[in-house]
Amino acid sequence: MKIIGKTFDEERALYHQQDSTIQNCTFAGPADGESALKEARNITVLDCEFALRYPFWHVDTGTIKNCRMTETCRAALWYDRRLELTHCDLKGIKALRECSDIFLRDCQIDSAEFGWQCNVIEMDRCTLNSEYAFLHSDNLEIDELTMQGKYSFQYVQSAMLRHCRLHTKDAFWHSKNVTVVDSVVQGEYLGWYSEGLTLINCHIIGTQPLCYCKNLKLVNCTMEQADLAFEYSDVEADVIGEILSVKNPHSGHIVADSIGEIINEDSVIETECKVELRKSSNDTKIEKESA
Repeated sequence: MKIIGKTFDEERALYHQQDSTIQNCTFAGPADGESALKEARNITVLDCEFALRYPFWHVDTGTIKNCRMTETCRAALWYDRRLELTHCDLKGIKALRECSDIFLRDCQIDSAEFGWQCNVIEMDRCTLNSEYAFLHSDNLEIDELTMQGKYSFQYVQSAMLRHCRLHTKDAFWHSKNVTVVDSVVQGEYLGWYSEGLTLINCHIIGTQPLCYCKNLKLVNCTMEQADLAFEYSDVEADVIGEILSVKNPHSGHIVADSIGEIINEDSVIETECKVELRKSSNDTKIEKESA
């Protein structure tokens, strides 16, 4: 079935629509109806605009392309499975929640509380503005995400992020088994209480990063404005350039080209982490000559 060029504003306008293409349609109007495509199955939605609440709830299998969900399109995608969104604008609050197997490509998202309690999300070349994103979501594959937010990726498990630019406070708190590669991560208090967080070829910007971590790894990373780093963390860190200060790391090994201050005081636990400066080739030569 094809539905083309129509306007819908009634409650459950296309409820349980199956094996259908919906194109150039508008979901708005005085009736202010909710849940336009609730319980739909195997649908293709093209070039449509959604201004009413809860349009895609309990949808199973679909493609959504070149669609716009406005600021009034609240909680657009909940309890869905196997959806692919391409070149879409998602503007309403709580746009994605308790969904599985969702793929977003070239989407622009401005949605507070985005992506909560989801399982298996893939994102490619998206932009995201969200105060509280990806809470309690698992199995994320994210590439080329540009993000502006506050409290993101908290309690996330099993995630891979590549080529991202994340400007977000309190990112990755309580996360487990997360890897971030070739990315810029800017914000205060990065990664506290995380377990199995690995950063590779990343530029980390912000105060008091990476405290109370377990099995933390930094490989070939740079750090900027990073003071009081690694407090009470179990860490293996190879940092290129300077760390402003390191405070009471619990265990492991931290090496950098320069460390402004190493603080070992007022610790409430025993600390045995090795913190040292990287030896240059000149250092090695001098040691040999001295011998």
